[in-house]
Amino acid sequence: MRIGIFAKTFSGTAPLDVLRQSSAAGFDGVQYNMACSGYAAMPDAIPPAAMHAIASAVAETGQQLYALSATYNMIHPDPAVREVGERRLRVMAAACREVGIPLVTLCTGTRDAEDQWRHHPDNRSAGAWRDLLSAFEVAVEIATANGIALGVEPELANVVNSAEAAELLIEEMKSEEIRIVLDPANLFEQADASERRSLVERAVDRLAGRIAMAHAKDRTADGSVAAAGQGVIDFPHFLSRLKASGFDGPVVAHGCSAGEAAGVARFLKRQREALSL
Repeated sequence: MRIGIFAKTFSGTAPLDVLRQSSAAGFDGVQYNMACSGYAAMPDAIPPAAMHAIASAVAETGQQLYALSATYNMIHPDPAVREVGERRLRVMAAACREVGIPLVTLCTGTRDAEDQWRHHPDNRSAGAWRDLLSAFEVAVEIATANGIALGVEPELANVVNSAEAAELLIEEMKSEEIRIVLDPANLFEQADASERRSLVERAVDRLAGRIAMAHAKDRTADGSVAAAGQGVIDFPHFLSRLKASGFDGPVVAHGCSAGEAAGVARFLKRQREALSL
């Protein structure tokens, strides 16, 4: 099991600086964000010099790039906004191809026009699902052309809000490019221990074979996000279920501060050693 972290956890707008911080905190690699190169997270263009700087930082630090964050609202109520996101996804996918990043992570989106992470009741509508499938037709074409995969993360506030919805998307799209990013903290806000275990087990069992990356953040009993190991999530259970499913991808921490990062790396390494991952 490789242990990574959101690169954006660390301050800085130079990839070498950010990747050095990740290495010093004890991580093997990162989920990269173009903000760490001083750009918007989804820029309209990425100059060759910026890609060279990322590649050079990887070579110097030995850090791995597990994914590139490329989140835009895939079911935004305004089609023009969705089209901008698709255009920028082409830019991000080409960047992945250039530096060898295998996965872009997406946001399946919400009908909320202001916040792509905020729930909207129309997310459950047939129209929202049709728009999602149309967006994925474009995304799959982009991914195929660039030899990368698309990371879909079930998020409670988004149209793909559960393992069941992710499974349905996979069935309907019939595309090998669609992979899953699974975060146990996104399967619930508040639940007792038995329900938490059941949600994790069902998600891993349903999505086994498609899970490309796991996220590691935690939740406290009141539903607040916390650093991994500081809340109620049973990480030994989650990771053991992933192992049993055949998962061999990275586990990427987020939901922690830069000051908490080294402690999270130590926590995840203890889990890795205990489970012989």
